[in-house]
Amino acid sequence: MPFVGTRDVAADLAPLTVMPSLDTEALLLPDCRQLQIIYEIDETVMLDLIPPALHPTIPPTLIINVIAADEGPLGAFTLVLVRIGCRSGARPRGLTIQAVCDGSEAAAALATRWGFPIVEGDAQLMRNYDRIRATAAVDGEIVLDAELMNPEPINGQDILYLANLNVARVQRNGGEQVRLVQVDAEYVFKKADRGAPQLLEFDADAFNVPGCEPIWPVSASYTTVDINLPAIRYLVDPAKGPGDSVEKL
Repeated sequence: MPFVGTRDVAADLAPLTVMPSLDTEALLLPDCRQLQIIYEIDETVMLDLIPPALHPTIPPTLIINVIAADEGPLGAFTLVLVRIGCRSGARPRGLTIQAVCDGSEAAAALATRWGFPIVEGDAQLMRNYDRIRATAAVDGEIVLDAELMNPEPINGQDILYLANLNVARVQRNGGEQVRLVQVDAEYVFKKADRGAPQLLEFDADAFNVPGCEPIWPVSASYTTVDINLPAIRYLVDPAKGPGDSVEKL
């Protein structure tokens, strides 16, 4: 039997982002900078981190994405996403449990239009000649400090960004439902680097992934990229099994 998650996200993750509508239009975020770091995590907690609608990846993975925009339709912001690698049916996805964003306009739009579960905090993405470093702090406490060491240029086609499944409360059909909101963004790569990943600080509890222990570095990449956030097309009912959980709008 395939493994499935056991987490009750409706009970376990309140309060969640509330989406008043699913009718958002696509939005282009030009010339973003994005750092992605992937680690294998302790397999003993892999089912505790995801709901019954999802399968874990084998080996289980932690995916950290840090997106920075210096300007654009949402203004300047830095968004730190912590995701758990998973599968919705056969399709690979990243379950977004908690995010930190330092731009209030962007945080509100990303939460209400695409369901990103955001808390506001301080976030930075900095490039030096020998490393790219990302940090995040909430209420003055550092919750993430991650680096890509010794960047080397590569082709952007070598990089894969998984679609998000964002845990949110969706207002629809006269009520409110807990759903995973699929955000399958499209990317146009302009520059790309890879290097060695390094996690200097990771507060699992702050990102609502208790017991998630990064144990083995997998990869790190850094890109300059146009990001097209889509209209919402799919939801996933987290409480149902993988075979009948997807809802097409």
